[in-house]
Amino acid sequence: MLDGFKKFILRGNVVDMAVGVVIGAAFAGVVTGLTKAFLNPLIKLATGGGEKFTTLAFKIRGVDFPIDDFINATISFVLIAAAVYFFVVLPINTLMARMHKDEPVAAPTTKKCPECLSEIPLDAKRCSHCTQVVMGRAA
Repeated sequence: MLDGFKKFILRGNVVDMAVGVVIGAAFAGVVTGLTKAFLNPLIKLATGGGEKFTTLAFKIRGVDFPIDDFINATISFVLIAAAVYFFVVLPINTLMARMHKDEPVAAPTTKKCPECLSEIPLDAKRCSHCTQVVMGRAA
């Protein structure tokens, strides 16, 4: 039972995924810090320089709904998604496209019988299915 678990854990995909999750979480912290330290002050300047943005909220029956937290989370999500797309997905897709360029198609080794349309070798003179006489390499 533990042997199967060990094989599962040591697969390349599982280890790669675990590394990706850890790096993604660290990157999310960096983007959140950037949003709070750099983008929020810029938004404050754009909205008049007051404390409006950092305390942007509304109350319903005495319960606060902090809109600024939602805006910060949205900005962080967009920045993380853009960074992942432009720095991970796009380069990997480009690399994979270069690695898998159109490979030359191999020359055909069979042709169709004109009578029964079954596949027969190019050099066959008679179809093995219907015994029709087939001439040369022409299809």
